[in-house]
Amino acid sequence: MTATEATEHDRAGQAAIAAAEPQPTPGATPPQTPPLIAKAAAELIGAAALVAVVVGSGIQATELTKDVGLQLLANSLATVFGLGVLITLLGPVSGAHFNPAVTLAEWWTARRGGPGVNGREAAAYVPAQIAGGIGGAILADAMFGEPLVKWSTHDRSAGHLLLGEVVATAGLILLIFGLARTDRLRFAPVAVASYIGAAYWFTSSTSFANPAVTIGRAFTDTFAGIAPGSVMGFIGMQLIGTVVGLALVALIFAPGRKAAK
Repeated sequence: MTATEATEHDRAGQAAIAAAEPQPTPGATPPQTPPLIAKAAAELIGAAALVAVVVGSGIQATELTKDVGLQLLANSLATVFGLGVLITLLGPVSGAHFNPAVTLAEWWTARRGGPGVNGREAAAYVPAQIAGGIGGAILADAMFGEPLVKWSTHDRSAGHLLLGEVVATAGLILLIFGLARTDRLRFAPVAVASYIGAAYWFTSSTSFANPAVTIGRAFTDTFAGIAPGSVMGFIGMQLIGTVVGLALVALIFAPGRKAAK
């Protein structure tokens, strides 16, 4: 065997070994991950920006029109576009959760052998998301000359609204983890934003589906606010929805089942 043939043989062997090694799925943590502080910062900024979009567009809408339907349309469209941009921008850093329900669901699946955040990352993400949600509401109030912190008086404790939160959150979890199971997380920016936009209209609660956003929206007495007394009920239903969503993922996307081509 000549030197050239030996070199080609070595290259072929190395290529075969590389091909045999498991490759990361789209959305999985890359081999060289950003430091935890960068991930937590991305979650904080993403949650803050998301709540600022929701609250700010709600304030703007109520100043421009008295038609509640148009107000909700403006609020939902701004949220769709803002969320899509934030997921695209920050997804490569932290996974773009911006949502404790998603973080806890991913931590749970990682404990059971799937890809996802570990306990240390989850412990950093959740406080960052909550702090970001509160900061985003205060920022939106500041931009529109509203009191920086004024507890919302918008009661959302009715049973049908709580049911809406279960449905909204279960659908969100099913979507995200269904995309992960079928190697389609590259579509998450469009898919997740589109789902939230639709859920604004088909759920009675207008789809908070996010404990950090729920807490943040209690700090503003504007269109998007939620009374502090309604917060724990919403969060409880969101956690129930998370469990329901994971159960649906396990039922529909059974481990080892091949995605349809």
